[in-house]
Amino acid sequence: MSDHVYKQIEITGSSPNGIEDAVRNALTKASKSLHGMRWFEVTETRGHLENDQLAHWQVTLKVGITLD
Repeated sequence: MSDHVYKQIEITGSSPNGIEDAVRNALTKASKSLHGMRWFEVTETRGHLENDQLAHWQVTLKVGITLD
């Protein structure tokens, strides 16, 4: 196994369809401008309410990327 050095960034994704979709949305968007993503950790989960009803899930992630 090679020695790796990682940088962590924090991103938040949202979805009206659930937590897993919120994670996917965040990672998909991040992958368009970041390379070398290797892992993620969910650090916060919350919901957004509209008219007293669940409208969106919001999930904050730490993402580890390898440094060149």
